[in-house]
Amino acid sequence: MTDEQTADTIPAEGRDVEAPSRTSIPKTEAFARYIASGWADRPRPLPPLTPLAARAAGRRDALSSRHQGERLVIAAGDAKVRSNDTDYPYRAHSAFSWLTAWGADTVPGSLLVLEPQGDGHEATLYFQPAAGRDTDEFYANAAIGEFWVGRRPSLEEVGAELGIATKPLADFAAGDADVTIDDEGLDRDLSEARLVKDDDEIAELRAAVAATKQGFDDVLAALPRATEHERGERVIEGVFFTRARSEGNELGYDTIAAAGPHACILHWTRNDGPVVPGDLVLLDAGVEMPSLYTADITRTIPVSGRFSPVQREIYEAVREAADAAFAIVKPGIRFRDVHLAAMDVIARRVQEWGLPELEQEALDGLEGQAHRRYMVHGTSHHLGLDVHDCAAARRELYMDGIIEPGMVFTIEPGLYFQPDDLTVPEDFRGIGVRIEDDVLVTADGVENLSAGIPRTADDVEAWIAERQGR
Repeated sequence: MTDEQTADTIPAEGRDVEAPSRTSIPKTEAFARYIASGWADRPRPLPPLTPLAARAAGRRDALSSRHQGERLVIAAGDAKVRSNDTDYPYRAHSAFSWLTAWGADTVPGSLLVLEPQGDGHEATLYFQPAAGRDTDEFYANAAIGEFWVGRRPSLEEVGAELGIATKPLADFAAGDADVTIDDEGLDRDLSEARLVKDDDEIAELRAAVAATKQGFDDVLAALPRATEHERGERVIEGVFFTRARSEGNELGYDTIAAAGPHACILHWTRNDGPVVPGDLVLLDAGVEMPSLYTADITRTIPVSGRFSPVQREIYEAVREAADAAFAIVKPGIRFRDVHLAAMDVIARRVQEWGLPELEQEALDGLEGQAHRRYMVHGTSHHLGLDVHDCAAARRELYMDGIIEPGMVFTIEPGLYFQPDDLTVPEDFRGIGVRIEDDVLVTADGVENLSAGIPRTADDVEAWIAERQGR
């Protein structure tokens, strides 16, 4: 990253008395005239209306009907500082993108404002427009200047692409009674409205899953290289990240590349351990598309290409639990019943292995906690613009809600036997397995969107052999 501007690139008449640098831009009138002149005209044809724009307009109308007479302000969010004057990669708030169809190209700090008008609202998108070359911002402002961050869209371009009226951010004036995304009611309404996905959203999720499958393919091919590096988990993480950036926008969340006993740590994102032949590696990763919709897939892979008998037994128990959950998914059941179906299998398997005896109520209701030692997480969460989507929805519509066609969520049981857990046989210790798929509820059942990524132990072994040319 450059942080300098050498004096040799500036005509003598325009040089500042101080040594030019990123924070010391020449300020003379002569330099301003020089740098503002000599540029060719650049045609800027207006882009077509994005296909997602009509959906976003309908969503705004639905939100308007629930908040008549209220001025709604939905912020994209500002860039977040990583260190000093460098920021984290920018991502707009999911609710903002859902209501505008503006995804990865969203300008930081943008605001969608719905002004009450009659029995509805008028939508206006406020953002910082392009800095013209008749100003000094295009070369002197490291946050928004084109020399620093590249081409910025104009008000007219964004308006044409999204089908929304646009105004400069400087024209926005906050009201005394604005309802913002931080208000519990608006946050709740937007989460609940996103529980059922439309056809365009489902298409984006399919694309995210397809790109994620490519990333998993890449990782399997790179496993031999990962075993040769002392931080082989980082090799896996980097390989998947390359696919996420080349096929999508970003990672949907920090990749979990957990090898050996690290697979027993549910959110292991440090990814600094070795990848040892004979161990398993648990890869939990997802590609986020430019629309910001993300996949969320987990596969547990034998590093050497074949499961040991104990690894296979545990793996297939988890798959059996996942299959039991799949089997009950259809419109009309409660969302939490998916978890209970998987836990029935987990509890039965644990008993068969002679682990600490479970009480019968562990099989009968959500209150049973006997599985918690070996599987402390839930089996499913909604998926969409956020990896844990619709999180502000009321419990009666989420965990206790009734499943409807168009809902997309994960099914992800697991078993995790900590390396120091004396309640399990020694050969179980340090083994963690999770199998996670993304599913779509259909009119009469369920579709596994990630079915193209091998799931059974036999298929996983064949997949590894194919990717490594064995």
